[in-house]
Amino acid sequence: MGGGADEISLSGQRVAEVLAAAVHVVVVGDVVLDEWISGGCDRLCREGPAPVLDVTSRTVAAGAAANTAANLAALGAGTSIVTAVGADGAGERLLAVLGQHGVDCRHVLRLPTATTPTKSRVLSDGRLLVRIDEGAPQRAVPEVELLERLRAAVTGQRCDAVLVCDYGLSVVSPALRAEIARLRPRIGLLAVDAHDLRPWSSACPDVVLPNAAEAAALLGVRAAQEDSGRAAQFDQRRRELLDVTGATTAVVTLDRDGAIVLSGDEPIHQTWARPAPNEHAAGAGDTFAAASTIAAAAGLSWPAAAEIGQLAADVVTHRPGTAVCTQAELLQRLSGQDERVVGIDELVETVAQHRRLGHRIVFTNGCFDVLHRGHVAYLNEAKSIGDVLIVAVNDDASVRALKGADRPVNPVADRAAVLAAISCIDYVTVFGGDTPADVIRALQPDIYVKGGDYRPEMLSETAIVRSYGGQVRMLSYVPDRSTSTLIKRIRSQREPAVAARNVGTDPAGYGTG
Repeated sequence: MGGGADEISLSGQRVAEVLAAAVHVVVVGDVVLDEWISGGCDRLCREGPAPVLDVTSRTVAAGAAANTAANLAALGAGTSIVTAVGADGAGERLLAVLGQHGVDCRHVLRLPTATTPTKSRVLSDGRLLVRIDEGAPQRAVPEVELLERLRAAVTGQRCDAVLVCDYGLSVVSPALRAEIARLRPRIGLLAVDAHDLRPWSSACPDVVLPNAAEAAALLGVRAAQEDSGRAAQFDQRRRELLDVTGATTAVVTLDRDGAIVLSGDEPIHQTWARPAPNEHAAGAGDTFAAASTIAAAAGLSWPAAAEIGQLAADVVTHRPGTAVCTQAELLQRLSGQDERVVGIDELVETVAQHRRLGHRIVFTNGCFDVLHRGHVAYLNEAKSIGDVLIVAVNDDASVRALKGADRPVNPVADRAAVLAAISCIDYVTVFGGDTPADVIRALQPDIYVKGGDYRPEMLSETAIVRSYGGQVRMLSYVPDRSTSTLIKRIRSQREPAVAARNVGTDPAGYGTG
């Protein structure tokens, strides 16, 4: 799924269009009731050396596949869920939570002899003390009834996507997997999040969403410890990973290090997460899966969909408990990316703060007019060789001087905002003139990078960087991905239609893509 192979644009308008598409997603899988008990501890009990928690709040939330469904609904997707719960208090509370989010629960089985799995987390002043797991999964889920509900959910209504959450509890059986494979022609997009993805290969998922440990287990290896090592490890063995899962695309989540997208022979794409406390990480993977599935079902490429998933996950990891991301919060998070667009004076102070923390500063520059996948692959590679990535973008006057009177296609404010919305970029600044020499002198980045179509001796900036002990690195060149090539292709497609209508040509009117 996904169009616009050369387009990874996360403008607020584009994301709003994706959410307004109101795709319909059927969630299939295991559910849990999450409970959060919070309070404060200032004494030990007499019975033993155990803290006494004075409870101040007790909340419940949807967990596992139920949390995925709640996030889908909160983001505006029509959402149905196929699952089973116990006919107990926990099951009733879970269904009530799903109902409050607007999830269609007509296809949920209620099992009289089962107990609904519950995870209760006890926190003192925001710190996790203990997690209590209750409710054994019901192994004897009535298969015939569940398959009937699955067929009704997929065939009885619009079904843009099916998102499977297979955590090995009770809902997903070999018969259910076989039925999804049989229904595959009726399913617009099949996304699978499973602890073990091997059994899903016969269903030919469009995308699989393993975490790093699950992906490593599929390959029979131990996951590398460093983020860059894990990304390289999975990239090198992507063909094997896709073959064993039967998927077209694999999105491997790396916890606090974001996620990587592996698809065919396309360049690896990595998203970068905002740092957050571990206590806030519960359910972030569900949010990521929900938001990225909506975006892909609405027609975005998986790199762009993963960026939207990362934005949504960043929203919930900065709130306590099991949280959902709403449409309004996602758009607000996107607009907040403008905070990354900073002036030189502020950036000098910010870089000094990063240096005190021992961070390596990577710097690059360019026009970045009509952003395309070649740009994003290059920027992701730049991020991977340091800690903080700064992008300096040419102002409109300097683009005209470099590229001609009909450029830029997009004004600098738009170009900077779109760059700031890409998760691998930490800061964007704007400069004028032929080169960013003054910016480099002010910031003195540790590493100055340019695309592989340059050589260090071609760059006037090389002498400046080397004068203070910095490095100049040439990164990979992605052929036939240049902005000029893209604009020429757009113009060649539009010119015959314009001529046919006998409309006067205006070079500045082209290139809106």
